[in-house]
Parts: sequence; structure tokens; C-alpha cells
Amino acid sequence: MTITGKKERLDRLAELVNRDDERGVSLWQEAFRRLRRNPAAIIGAVILAIFVLVALIGPFFVPYEPKDTIGIREGLVKSGQGIIPGASAEHWFGYDHQGRDVFSRMIVGARQTLLVGVVATLIGLAVGALIGGVAGAAAGLGGRWGRAVDNALMRVIDMMLALPSLLLAVSIAALLGASLQTVMIAVGMVSVPVFARLLRVSMIAQANSDYVLAATSLGVRKPKIVLTHIVPNSLAPVIVQATLTLATAIIEAAALSFLGLGNPDTAQPEWGVMLADAQPYLGIRPALAIFPAVAIIITALGFTLLGEAMREALDPKLRK
Repeated sequence: MTITGKKERLDRLAELVNRDDERGVSLWQEAFRRLRRNPAAIIGAVILAIFVLVALIGPFFVPYEPKDTIGIREGLVKSGQGIIPGASAEHWFGYDHQGRDVFSRMIVGARQTLLVGVVATLIGLAVGALIGGVAGAAAGLGGRWGRAVDNALMRVIDMMLALPSLLLAVSIAALLGASLQTVMIAVGMVSVPVFARLLRVSMIAQANSDYVLAATSLGVRKPKIVLTHIVPNSLAPVIVQATLTLATAIIEAAALSFLGLGNPDTAQPEWGVMLADAQPYLGIRPALAIFPAVAIIITALGFTLLGEAMREALDPKLRK
């Protein structure tokens, strides 16, 4: 997608939530009603509920220690000789190349994957909202100098949007060095321009509303108008985008781990690391790669389904 296409899509999402509801029902109440009738939203919510439940409480009930090389200790796994046993009654997903229980590692890895996705999204949201909020307030209420500030900030954002997201993440991760914190920062910075542009456009639209004109006429100070009126009414598209960004964050974090830019401690279960570790053994045990890959795909699908359903629920043109 070109930078122009990215801009148009972000601007469109911001504009959708700034329309009045003709039936006298609040935007979020009406959106929630439509979400409850949307099969895609229900499926996405169920997937995410299962994922979050597994990530939060699953590690307390795993049958084996995820770092325990039980298969090698018992002489069942000899990866150098091409012997890696598959599923059994005791080990539902079998062993990995170091004799560790794959099922236990998948369960514990869900928490690590959720942590990376959520923290990365929060980083992108915080930095992007700060830049977008300053730019939106400056452009909407700052006059000539405000427009100059807005132009300067948006040119930086446009440069970030012009770069492919994965390339930008890899560049940041390579500069900072391989670590779990690096993955969070790299993936979070990729989403900064998206959040910044969304909030800016939404705030500019709100700045032209009648209630802002009325508050200005009454002598309310501009900082108070921005913080108490414009920003709260501009957050809807940002919330929708955060849901979609979680799916992208999980995929990009797995990609960085796959490239060796993630957590250097490969004993720590994480789906991207597990996928990378399985590559030399695809001919022996392809399931070692299939399990984490399918988990990543399904989780990303859940976030995408829910996020797209929220976008449609907030779009008057897409209402059924």
C-alpha cells in the first residue's frame, strides 16, 4: 500500500466516528448493539477470550516445566540422529529438539506473546497519541504558528509511513540489539505514525464542531477545550486501530524473533522463537513449526475480526 493509500485509509477511519447518530443513541451504544449481531465480531471475541484466558492462567496448570529437557534426560529425544518423538498420551504435542514438552511451551508462550503485543501497542499508542494530539491541537486551534508545528510533525510522520513496517522494525531492532525489550520498542514505534495521524485528523474534525465554537465564545481556555472536550471525543478511531494493531504487533514480534532479533534466551517459550527453532527440524518434525504458526495466525485473526467489526459498526455507510 502506498503512502497516499495509507493516509486516505487513516483519514477515512477518523472521519467515520465524527458523525452524529440520527436516532438519538450514542455512537458507542449503537456500535455495541451491532457488534452483538455480527458473527465475525463474536468469533473474534471468542478467540481473544480463549487466548487471554490461556495466557493468564494457563501457565499455572501446565503439566511440565517448559524449560525441562525431560525427553533428553529419559533418552527419548536424539535430535542429532533425527529422533524426536511425536504426540503421546503424556505429551500431547510431543517433544521439541531439546526434549522439552511442546504443549507446555505453547501454553507458557501465549503469555509472552500477549505481553509483547500489548506492550508494543501501548508504546505505539502513547507516543503516537502524544504526537498526534500536539499536531491536532496546534492545527485546530493554534493559528498560524500552530499550523507550522503541525506541518513539521506530520512531515516526520509521513517519512515513517513511507517505510515498510517490517523494514522499520528490523532497522530499529538491529540498532538496539536483540532482546525482548527491543522487540516491544521496535514493533511499538512502527505503529506510532498510524496512531498519530488518526488522532490528529479526528481532533481537527472535532475542532470545527459547534460545541468547540461555543466553548471558545464563552472564553474557555484553549488547553482546557483540547483536554476536556476535543481529545475525549477523538479517541474512537484510535481505540479501533489499537485492536487492529494488536494483530499486527503479534505477527511482527514473531517475525523479529524468527529473524533472531528477539529474546536471546531461546529457552524462554515464545511462539516466534519456537517457530525459528523448528526450522532445522522441518523434515523430521514439521509439527514443531506448525503449532506456533497456527497459534499466531489464529490469534491475529481474532484481533483482526474484532477490529474490522468495530470499524464497520462505527461506519454509517456500512450499517445494515
